[in-house]
This record gives sequence, C-alpha cells and structure tokens, in this order.
Amino acid sequence: MEPTEGKRATSEENQLGERSSRTAGIIAIVFIAIAVSLAASGIAVWITVGSQLGKEKGKPAYEGYAYRMKASDGVKLHMLVTEPDKVTLDAVRGNVSASPFYGINGGFFYNGRLLSMALVNDQPVGGSAGAYGSGSENVRVPRGTLVWDGAEDRLSVQVLSNPKELQVSDRDHYWAQGGISMKPKEEAGWRKQIEDELAPFPDDARLRTAAVYDTEGRLYLVVTDTKTTLAQFRTAIIHSIPMIEDGIFLDGDGSSQLRSFEASLSGDGRRVEQMIRLVRPNEKP
Repeated sequence: MEPTEGKRATSEENQLGERSSRTAGIIAIVFIAIAVSLAASGIAVWITVGSQLGKEKGKPAYEGYAYRMKASDGVKLHMLVTEPDKVTLDAVRGNVSASPFYGINGGFFYNGRLLSMALVNDQPVGGSAGAYGSGSENVRVPRGTLVWDGAEDRLSVQVLSNPKELQVSDRDHYWAQGGISMKPKEEAGWRKQIEDELAPFPDDARLRTAAVYDTEGRLYLVVTDTKTTLAQFRTAIIHSIPMIEDGIFLDGDGSSQLRSFEASLSGDGRRVEQMIRLVRPNEKP
C-alpha cells in the first residue's frame, strides 16, 4: 500500500505543481495585459492632452519640420528645417507671429505692395497675374529668387525679374520666392552681387531673414533676433549649416518674423505682406 500511496501523492503533487505553474502563467499574462493597457492609455491620454493644448493655444499641429536654434559668433539663428514640398508662399497681410501659420516672413514690400516675386504655379500670391505689387515680379532689378521645381523636386537660385525668365519643368508645379542672392560658396563675388541687386542697408546692424538649402535638398527658413550686418548673418548661416548649397536673403529688420510651436518672433511688431509657410496636414502645397 505504501508504494501505491506514494505514487498517488507524487502524482497529486505534480498536478498541483502544474496547476500552480499554469495559474502563475495566467496571472503573469494578466499583469502584462494590464500594464500594456495602462501604457497605451497613458500614451493616448498624452496625445489627447497634447493635441488639446495645441488647439487651446491656437497652434495647429504641423508635421515635417524641425526647429533648431544655433549661435555663431554671437549671432543667434532660429531655423525651421523642412522639405521644399512641405512649404508654400502666401499673402499674410499681418504679423507672422500672430498668423495661423508656421513659417517666416517673405520678400520685400512697400505700402502694401509686394516688391519681390512670390509665385505659386504661375499665380502671384498678392493679386492678379501681371499686376504691379502682386508678387508677379522682382521690381526694379533682377534679383536672386529661390525656386522649387516640383516636377524635379529640385531647389535653385535664379537671378531674374519676371516669370518668363523662370526655368522650371512644369508651370503647374513650382514656387518662386524673390529676395537677394546669398552666394554662400562665392566669397569673392557675393558682395558685388548684393550691390547689383540693391540689398537694403547691408552694413547696418539689423534683424535678418533668409531661406537656404543644403546639398541634400533640405530647406532652412532662418531668422535672427540678433541685430547684425548682412555679412555677419551670412557667415553665421554658413558656419551653422556645413552642407549649405545656396540661398537668398529676405526682407529684414522689423520684418524679420517667425512662428512655430517652439518659437515666436514678431520683429518690431509691424505688418508684413507675404510669408513662406508650412503647409498644414492634408493640405496640398
């Protein structure tokens, strides 16, 4: 009898051990499920709260850009780094920092009229095609114009006056922002070029704005809230973007304005007429 009872006892102990192991496994799975559920809930709550805060602050959720702040020789640069297909040009008719968009100020203007080219698919952003001050042309002299060829997905700087001179693959898929040539790779010739293009107050200490791109086609929208000369601003950009390819200076001083989730620069508070802005989610550029 003893051997039989011993076997039965051993069998029962084994069954109890197996049941205990299964129970422990089930409990572990339950704990893991609860932990995952709580983590997912936490993420969902964080996203919901973050989105709600964004709405409450009036700052729409933009994708496809990075904010960077760099300093070089005392010049602080605020940069929105993005891709050219994620931006467009628009008439803002107000201060960029108070607009509903993320971006920077655009070209030059006077008395509400655009003096710099601002074209999207052959249409000026500030009025009718061909109308003075609409953004159809660079007024007075040919000037450096940052052009995105959407069909080729290629950026370039072209010195021109009117839309007929633009070199693009598809007139229905491009944008062109006028400014002043920067020529970051031409130390010997850039100064004469800005003089030919009538750059205003290059040697004064003023706020500055630029749009440049690197060798991989990334677009940098740059504003400094440090009062500086055009040469110092250019040097700071070159030092901060080692792979810089080309770019243009934009309107500056009180017009140097920027808006993003991370920063807001209002210049001297003035109204500007046009901006380079990020496209919103689900918006076609």
